[in-house]
Amino acid sequence: MGQNLSVETGVLLAPELADRPMLRLDNISKQNGHQILFIEASMGVQKGEKVGLVGPNGAGKTTLFRMITGQEQPDDGLVVIDPGMTIGYFSQDVGEMSGQSAVAAVMDGVGAFSALATEMSRLEAAMVDPDQAGELDAIMDRYGEVQGRFEELDGYALDARAREVLAGLSFSQERMDGDVGLLSGGWKMRVALARILLMRPDGMLLDEPSNHLDLESLIWLEAFLKTYSGALLMTSHDRAFMNRIIGKVVEIDAGSLITYSGDLDFYDQQRALGEQQRQAQYERQQAMLAKEIKFIERFKARASHAAQVQSRVKKLDKIERVEAPRRRQSVQFEFRSPPRSGDDVISLRNVHKGYGAQPIYEGLDFLVRRKERWCVLGANGAGKSTLLKLVAGSTAPDHGTVGIGASVKMGYFAQHSMDLLDGEETIFESLVGAFPQAGQGPLRTLAGCFGFSGDDVEKPCRVLSGGEKARLVMAKMLFDPPNLLVLDEPTNHLDMVTKEMLVAALVDFEGTMLFVSHDRHFLAALSNRVLELTPEGVHQYGGGYSEYVARTGQEAPGLHPGG
Repeated sequence: MGQNLSVETGVLLAPELADRPMLRLDNISKQNGHQILFIEASMGVQKGEKVGLVGPNGAGKTTLFRMITGQEQPDDGLVVIDPGMTIGYFSQDVGEMSGQSAVAAVMDGVGAFSALATEMSRLEAAMVDPDQAGELDAIMDRYGEVQGRFEELDGYALDARAREVLAGLSFSQERMDGDVGLLSGGWKMRVALARILLMRPDGMLLDEPSNHLDLESLIWLEAFLKTYSGALLMTSHDRAFMNRIIGKVVEIDAGSLITYSGDLDFYDQQRALGEQQRQAQYERQQAMLAKEIKFIERFKARASHAAQVQSRVKKLDKIERVEAPRRRQSVQFEFRSPPRSGDDVISLRNVHKGYGAQPIYEGLDFLVRRKERWCVLGANGAGKSTLLKLVAGSTAPDHGTVGIGASVKMGYFAQHSMDLLDGEETIFESLVGAFPQAGQGPLRTLAGCFGFSGDDVEKPCRVLSGGEKARLVMAKMLFDPPNLLVLDEPTNHLDMVTKEMLVAALVDFEGTMLFVSHDRHFLAALSNRVLELTPEGVHQYGGGYSEYVARTGQEAPGLHPGG
């Protein structure tokens, strides 16, 4: 649950150690069922340090967060936290929210403010309630007391700060003041995140804070965390986001916690270098062992060499064996060549589209040619998803025409695509249903490319996580390749490994692309055109996202002031 905790126990460090970590795990061991997550693992985070936590899915990242907050206990070892240290914990499970505004829900995390604000709202309603007219004097007196206390605590300034944080996360005034219970899951997550940010605790634990954020909100959050002075431990599947914030990486690797200085790029270099060194060490030892074993086998029957043979047997017994380095699982997907389309792939002429009284497009003209890769940028509500829906045919223009060119075969990925999976089908049955003519071998290979290996393919779709559903939908869309890909936030639920695989595959894609993404690595790697949607109008840029940033001096249109 998105929450804040004050953790005041478990401190075992000597007070004279001024540079001690604010947060430390000492020789932690933890087992969930048959799975061993940690074996005598240790790490520490100091005040002001910003640390990225990495490891494959299921390695124990969330469990580590839960042990720090006391929601789970280690089987052995100690969680050591500075006395009085406040910790804000944001997770993907935000819990139930309803019956108050988004602003009130955010202020909920800051102690007495919330209770006072709630009572003020209740008293304000009572003042105009005819049934309570006889008690008006008492209500007014109580309101004066509560309001005075609220002002003493600088509550009105807190309200303004809460609105500032929510605006940074792309909330409109209407959405701030509306019932938080009516918001979608993604927007509720933003409320839970805003609660932690407003609190500004001594330490923050952020589990995938970049999920469900648009590009503008992501850039705002990045700037906020850069200036945050407390200790930060976070996970994120967004590489660019992590790299710009963290100065240290802690990797969960086969039960150990291994610390690297630097960002993710430096971590990758150091890890690769370490693997090379371990491989070389392993090979040298294997060559030496083979030589010794060969000598023993050759001379063990000769009495003249008995002493030498015995000496070498004892030597082998004492040698500490170097383990072969574990290979990281890598997935790879290669497109078959799609059929060639005509040169004009998408054509929008004089397109008008609005929702109610709110116009989105007024006279939009837009042409996409073969092999162009357009990324669509714009603030929340600018019409990015609407454009993709117009092209995909899932919504119609109010006026004007949307044309799809000759021999165009479209693949459309939208967030609702994942809701269309049959929950009772297994992953493999879903693939067979989509491609009944394909053999089992190619479909199992396809499943493996998208992270479903071995018995995973027998999982029913109803138990899949958001990331797993996204991977399955992506696999079905790309197996029989279209020549036009229309993608709405395709990386939203994907882990770094799958993202890298998808980027590598799409770089070699021979067709045309139109896509929306908040992942700057994805945007930079795959776009060669930019369509920018702003309140002042629609702008088209030749060159990809990196050229757009260089030309405009900004990473996204519609950035919030100061962000």
